[in-house]
Amino acid sequence: MARQVARGIESVPGCQARLRTVPAVHDERRDSAARQPESGPPWVENDDLAECAGLVMGSPTRFGNMAAALKYFLDGTGSEWFSGTLAGKPAGVFTSTSTLHGGQESTLLSMMIPLLHHGMLMVGIPFTEPELNLTRSGGTPYGASHLAGHDGSRELDEDEARLCRVLGRRVAETARRLAG
Repeated sequence: MARQVARGIESVPGCQARLRTVPAVHDERRDSAARQPESGPPWVENDDLAECAGLVMGSPTRFGNMAAALKYFLDGTGSEWFSGTLAGKPAGVFTSTSTLHGGQESTLLSMMIPLLHHGMLMVGIPFTEPELNLTRSGGTPYGASHLAGHDGSRELDEDEARLCRVLGRRVAETARRLAG
């Protein structure tokens, strides 16, 4: 999903996506570079928040809520909240669940709450996007979503992938407009 969101961001001229991940809660975030993931995106740093023009954040659903690792990272952004680092920047959210009624919308809303406290401007997906009316698995006006299946093996279908790209594009376009 993150790669599809990044494709949407990079479809906007002058915009570039930066993929990051959060470490598991038991890992030390500020450890040496050697502790970075062996593959995939590097760990997010608080400096990434200062450098971004917009933010699209995703998490798997855990009991209708964002994953603990993402919440742990967000709980460590008090200095960014105090200084207004993210205030006025656009943001979007996405999630994946194992079941259709696994809490897609509640997870998206749970991720929005700290972003709103940071003063971010939430960007959703309007019903003018045809896939939002056609999808039978993932996709909500609150953000992109995916039905992964009970074993996590279900790939993104074309509607879900397109809604991820739409979300990325909308956040990037909003960031450009705000930058003037």
